[in-house]
Amino acid sequence: MTTTDKAERNTTGLSLRPFRGLRYDPDRVSSLAAVTSPPYDVVVRPEGVRHLQTADPHNVVRLILPTGEHPRDGHQLAARTLRQWQADGILVPDPEPALYVYEQRTDDTLQRGVIGGLALDGAVLPHENVMPGVVADRADLMRATAANLEPLLLAYRGSPGMATALAVERTAGHAPLFTTTTEDGVQHRLWAVTHPREIASITAELTGHQALIADGHHRWATYQRLRRDHPSPSPWDFGLVLLVDSARYPLRVRAIHRVVRHLPVPDALAALDGVFRVRPLPGPLDDALAELAVAAGRGNAFLLAGDGSYHLLTSPDPAALRDAVPAGPPESWRRLDATVLHRLLLDRVWGIPDSPDRVGYLHNATAAEQQAAQHKGCAVLMHPVEEDVVRELAEQGVMMPHKSTSFGPKPASGLVLRSLELDQVF
Repeated sequence: MTTTDKAERNTTGLSLRPFRGLRYDPDRVSSLAAVTSPPYDVVVRPEGVRHLQTADPHNVVRLILPTGEHPRDGHQLAARTLRQWQADGILVPDPEPALYVYEQRTDDTLQRGVIGGLALDGAVLPHENVMPGVVADRADLMRATAANLEPLLLAYRGSPGMATALAVERTAGHAPLFTTTTEDGVQHRLWAVTHPREIASITAELTGHQALIADGHHRWATYQRLRRDHPSPSPWDFGLVLLVDSARYPLRVRAIHRVVRHLPVPDALAALDGVFRVRPLPGPLDDALAELAVAAGRGNAFLLAGDGSYHLLTSPDPAALRDAVPAGPPESWRRLDATVLHRLLLDRVWGIPDSPDRVGYLHNATAAEQQAAQHKGCAVLMHPVEEDVVRELAEQGVMMPHKSTSFGPKPASGLVLRSLELDQVF
């Protein structure tokens, strides 16, 4: 756990500005849905990468998760691909700077927000620690491509009658730039806001608000790193974000599961004796997850899977918890499942380093179970933390363990990109 230096935290609000979006020409691709991707850290690798690559030869996954024998080779390949797609008219810049209203809709979900370039000294609250290796990789990719390839998801709390909310609803009543439905059944629509009065009403009001990073901590840390590497003023002073008013469009919070490679389920269970109460569950997975949800309402709980069996872990030994979890942080942080998982289970009980070769992070429980089996390991399936707990800790400057939460719906990658070479006006 780390705590941010509150003396350095910005209190001046959010500064959003328009940019010339780089977008696919729908006549040059098989479909707009076929060139989109989930965010880079949600794509299940390598199966998901291959699936997206074959959906359309110009799928954005070739930019956000380029393949190469060495990461640097992949970054340079992504840079060449981006330049080539622009030269070939696959990706085309919009004629004038805009803020973009973005809508995601399913039968039971509607989310709308504003995409723009956000000043990186704004009042943005992170709530998770990041992994330096991931930040270094994302920084190398952004540096090579000179582009923000996918927006972060930020949540702010608006109020009824806000100019931003009115502008979003007003814009959504017009014909969109496009409508497309991805294979997960989500309909996506995008509008460009170019009128100076509309842009001014949105940007002026946001200066009085702060935002919580809902998804994209590593990209936010990457933005900050690259900003420090480039003299101001420059396009690197801004980063691509989607701002959602979570008072009007509440976000869903989901868990991020862990896959512990090369730790078979029987070995993992044997080490738990006397530390957790272990109860076998019959399955199937959905029923076991329902049992996990009930248990999580009473205290720390995890579901162990990976060999076709399911085991519910509850009631960690109080003495073991006191020994593993530091006493100084807020009680709400000390009680987090992610804190107990990393400090007690991974560090003390299993002695597993939290490194990419040993611990993987997946948003989908089925995929986590399957990967655990492939790697002769175990999946630790988790229940999501409540948004109010996340915001409370963020406002105190207290960082949660990395990959503690998954907010959504997440914006699809590939619908609008920000080229820093096109965004040169200051």
